Amino acid sequence: MSLSIGMYVLIIFLIAFLGALIGFLVRKRYIESKMESIQEVAKRVIEEAEKEAEIIKKEALLRAKDQFYQEKAAFEKEISEKRQELQNLERRIAQRESNLDKKIELIETREGEIVKKEKALIQQEKMIQEMERKVTELLQRQRIQLENISKMTAEEAKRMLMESMEEEAKHEIAKKIKRMEEEAREIADKKAKEIISLAIQRYAGDYVAEKTVSVVNLPNEEMKGRIIGREGRNIRALEAATGVDLIIDDTPEAVILSGFNPIRREIARISLERLVSDGRIHPARIEEIVQKVEQEVEASIREAGEQATFDVGVHGIHPELVKLIGRLKYRTSYAQNVYQHSLEVAFLCGIMASELGLNIKQAKRAGLLHDIGKAVDHEVEGSHAKIGAELARKYGETPVIVHAILSHHEEEKPETLLDVLVAAADALSGARPGARRETLETYVKRLEDLERIAQSFSGVEKSYAIQAGREIRVIVQPEKISDEESVILCRDIARKIEKELTYPGQIKVTVIRETRSVDIAK
Repeated sequence: MSLSIGMYVLIIFLIAFLGALIGFLVRKRYIESKMESIQEVAKRVIEEAEKEAEIIKKEALLRAKDQFYQEKAAFEKEISEKRQELQNLERRIAQRESNLDKKIELIETREGEIVKKEKALIQQEKMIQEMERKVTELLQRQRIQLENISKMTAEEAKRMLMESMEEEAKHEIAKKIKRMEEEAREIADKKAKEIISLAIQRYAGDYVAEKTVSVVNLPNEEMKGRIIGREGRNIRALEAATGVDLIIDDTPEAVILSGFNPIRREIARISLERLVSDGRIHPARIEEIVQKVEQEVEASIREAGEQATFDVGVHGIHPELVKLIGRLKYRTSYAQNVYQHSLEVAFLCGIMASELGLNIKQAKRAGLLHDIGKAVDHEVEGSHAKIGAELARKYGETPVIVHAILSHHEEEKPETLLDVLVAAADALSGARPGARRETLETYVKRLEDLERIAQSFSGVEKSYAIQAGREIRVIVQPEKISDEESVILCRDIARKIEKELTYPGQIKVTVIRETRSVDIAK
């Protein structure tokens, strides 16, 4: 009985040992299979990570290539623009060399003519001296003969002759003085017309008019949406940076830039063209492009001022004045480009000064700077003549130039021939056909209205609109209008013209009252 119990215990122990052994083996097999699955998962994760890294590497390489080609295209475009600028500069230099050669030939020809004239004058002077000697000898012989005939000395005969002819001589002298004054006036008027017509013939400048809108062409209609941007952020950024309104309407493949400041409009146009060609349009890029274009436009303004001083042939102008001259390229007056107008006035002043024997360079300098105040008259209070005179004085111009600028619209009384030349050249440039945007019908109507306004006043006999409508002369009846009343009439006509008419510049009103006394000798 006890043996059988031991056997049972042994059997139970063996069964328990075998169960533990089997459990250990099963758990070991399970752990090994689990490790194998974990290794397979890790292997798959590593392979997928390697594939993603390869994809990312390829994408980065593509982006780098794209950026490289974009930078290469921009660099090639910039090189092309620089090459074009160099070619233009070479053409201008060649043209200037040709002009200088022609001027040198003309100067040599004039020098030869002057030498010939000097020789002729010397010969004429010798002939005159010989004639004077002969006349003196003849008068001496005649005086001796008269003394012998009349039994009177020369002094007695002279005194008697003077006494008998005194009254008649006074009358003859008065007539002669009047005739000489009339002849001198006619000759001066004829000479002035010749000088002005010669100046107009020798200079014929182009007419340039500025507009208040610019158009930027687009490659396709899709570009309009990119310019507007998400919720309009791009177009708002561009308008805020440039100060110009962008009009995107139904016009196919075009954007309109509207603004009254031509410098801002030009900056906006160039900036938008670069953004469209680049393709990257976002607020940060817009601000960057606009800033670069502003610097380029400032440089072009300075270059335009330097070009104007070079073309006119004046040197030593203060750099700030040169910059202001360049800004006139973007300023208009009654649709006439002030930059071109200033060059015209400078050349006309130089031509007329050469005819009158004045300082040509000084005349050109005054003509070029006469409207310099218009470059800042929207920023400073006052008339452009006074503003320009202050700027010229501030930057070291001579008092003669300053006064010519100040008096070219007769706000100050002209004191020198240079003042009159600048005013005349300014009037010629502004009044010549095509210079200012005005049709023939409106021009003729303005002249008729000027004469009609003058004729509407009592006591006016005739009225004439002259100087291309810049002056009206009114002839009054002396028995109806006194000298004091003519002053009042002149002021009343000027006020009525200001009230009823619209015109460029100023209109001078001159009232003429003349009293004539006529008698007949029978």
